[in-house]
Amino acid sequence: MNRETFYDEWNNGKTWVEVQTSGSTGSPKVMRVLKSRMEASARMTITFLGLREGMTLVNCLPEKYIAGKMMIVRSVVGKMKLIQIEPSGNPLRAIDTASHIHMIALTPMQVYNILNDKEQRVLFEAIDNIIIGGGAVDEEMENELRKMHNNIWSTYAMTETLSHIAMRRLSGPKATLWYKPLEGVEISLSERGCLQIEAPHLVDGILETNDIAEIRDDGSFRIIGRIDNVICSGGIKLQVEELEARLHREVKHGSYAMTWKSDRRLGQALIIAYEGDEHLAEELKQASENHLGQYERPKDYVMVSRIPTTETGKIARSMLHEMVEKL
Repeated sequence: MNRETFYDEWNNGKTWVEVQTSGSTGSPKVMRVLKSRMEASARMTITFLGLREGMTLVNCLPEKYIAGKMMIVRSVVGKMKLIQIEPSGNPLRAIDTASHIHMIALTPMQVYNILNDKEQRVLFEAIDNIIIGGGAVDEEMENELRKMHNNIWSTYAMTETLSHIAMRRLSGPKATLWYKPLEGVEISLSERGCLQIEAPHLVDGILETNDIAEIRDDGSFRIIGRIDNVICSGGIKLQVEELEARLHREVKHGSYAMTWKSDRRLGQALIIAYEGDEHLAEELKQASENHLGQYERPKDYVMVSRIPTTETGKIARSMLHEMVEKL
């Protein structure tokens, strides 16, 4: 889908449009969302960032996903100029350096490429507002972004809430690990300890996510990991993202991820799948010995041809488990 096709869909007289989920924890699916709710979501972002009529937005995300669609909707609702760029690993290369950009949405992979391109990094720092979503921002990237003075935000978002419902600042002295819900959004924890979202203008009822969270008294929250990425090994619950983050601080190169394999004794045995050679496996073993607890260490290290990812760059956890289970 391109911008013109989306405009046709937006103006076809129907009250809804179809969007596709990313498929990070299962098969991608198509769902219908109300246009009125997309407009409400757009207004939330416009208000939070202080955007005004006539400003310039850049969309460099695929329009078949909610993130790309919402950039177009924000330009329509806010009566702002939209520069449409073909999605790529470094989209800023396609932007006229004379353009003043008031907002852009990027993935962590795109940001990584931009930060390692001297010319594009200068343009990146000149953009007023940057929102980053579609994946985790690692510690090294956060340290780089904290040095910058423009407004850079990590977003908490999902297709079901029509883009983000909370943001946390990544740049400057006010950078934080805690997300602030946008206006009109109420949060709580379920019995499972997962984040619940109440936003009548976006979703019906209370939406329970699969994200294990911690909420502070001021209403801000942080995400610990996904409950469907909790591995129960011998009665010990292991949060995959947390363990991976600790390893990534020590082994910053190579492609690897944690998963599990059925085990008669443990139920689920923690496994590290990696691309490359045995040298990477040895580094991972050493880092695990030094930085993971006795019951947190993987039971095996398995070489795979690739770590499967979704179209949006997230680890396809279900597919990775299936790959490892067959080995």
